[in-house]
Amino acid sequence: MKYFSTNNKELRYSFKEVVIKGLAPDKGLFFPIEIPKLSDQFFNELPDKSLAEIGFEVAKHFVGEDINEKELKNICQEVFNFPIPLVRVEEGVYSLELFHGPTCAFKDVGARFMSRCLGAFAKESNKDVTILVATSGDTGSAVANGFLGVEGVNVIILYPKGKVSHIQEQQLTTMGQNITALEVEGTFDDCQALVKEAFANEDLNAEYKLTSANSINIARLLPQSFYYFYAWAQLQEKNKEVVVSVPSGNYGNLTGGLLAKQMGLPIHNFVAAANRNKIVPDYLDSGKYEPKPSVQTISNAMDVGAPSNFSRMMEIYKEKYSDVIKDLKGAWYSDEETKVIMKEVFDRESYILDPHGAVGYLGLNKYLNREKQVGIFLETAHPAKFKDIVEEVIEKEVEIPNYLQECLQKEKKCDVIGKEFQEFKNYLLKQ
Repeated sequence: MKYFSTNNKELRYSFKEVVIKGLAPDKGLFFPIEIPKLSDQFFNELPDKSLAEIGFEVAKHFVGEDINEKELKNICQEVFNFPIPLVRVEEGVYSLELFHGPTCAFKDVGARFMSRCLGAFAKESNKDVTILVATSGDTGSAVANGFLGVEGVNVIILYPKGKVSHIQEQQLTTMGQNITALEVEGTFDDCQALVKEAFANEDLNAEYKLTSANSINIARLLPQSFYYFYAWAQLQEKNKEVVVSVPSGNYGNLTGGLLAKQMGLPIHNFVAAANRNKIVPDYLDSGKYEPKPSVQTISNAMDVGAPSNFSRMMEIYKEKYSDVIKDLKGAWYSDEETKVIMKEVFDRESYILDPHGAVGYLGLNKYLNREKQVGIFLETAHPAKFKDIVEEVIEKEVEIPNYLQECLQKEKKCDVIGKEFQEFKNYLLKQ
């Protein structure tokens, strides 16, 4: 499989090259030159396959010869070793719980896969790889956990000051070893802009072997298609149309689902469920894409005003708006609406939604035709990550998993920088 840049479709790169580079030299995102169609046999056997087996069968089409099949199988077995259950919430509505991994967020799936791929490639290099990752909440901790202690790889996490939850911040700032946390006096969009500018800077590229672990990195994005196949495999009601609602910020998660559909997964349509940062729902309404400064909400991992993966979504549909809106519906919700549904679902079904899952549930509820359709929404983070908000809303204590409890006991260690690129560049060059 070869890849091109969304800014230049004539360029060609291998899987190894795009994983190491992260972002194309022209600031475009890497995208496969073709999306494989998976066989009928694959789909017939899906209900009998583990997540690791599904991951291998899908990944091998995109990895090609850059990682041999034996090593790729081992990577998938090692990485996808935690449950991702499809849980019935109510009649015809299921939650795909993506928070049972080591850092209690869906980012574990992509981050762990990418870390093993990059670790394998780093062994072949005589120069350390430096990963720059911007996070609006969960990406940073998942990436840091995936790369913690990996030889030849250093990770620098940028997160917006005061705009992540306390538990998320503790996860980001307490790992040590080869992980460095940077608290940026700005928004997530500022963090993401710093990372992108660093990739394009000649001085930094001369000094470092830079790559990204955001969903702009293809090895983070591709595994996010795997669990859509796994969800469908667990679903009993395959005689009905399937609608999937994805709480969305940088749109890597949704792009993974759209890729799965292009590969043949029979999803009827998707819902792009957003908070007040509703750039994509607005595009779906009007046909005009207009990035805006992000605003802060209780579903902070979705506080993105310029979603990177929009260009990949457009590539899937060759920028044909009429095709996009056949597969994709948009919806957005306020913090107050999010809190109301969290309380309502808990009182009615005893199911605890985190603020992101709540937005996903609302989006599904808006479009689901319960007579002929079955719905899945993605629960992307453990409710304990948003303990204060969730407990205030449902009026019940939320149990904190052991891993998160351990993070709360550790000392925060980070450096603080402004949002100007020159300051970030100077910081890196002094390391």
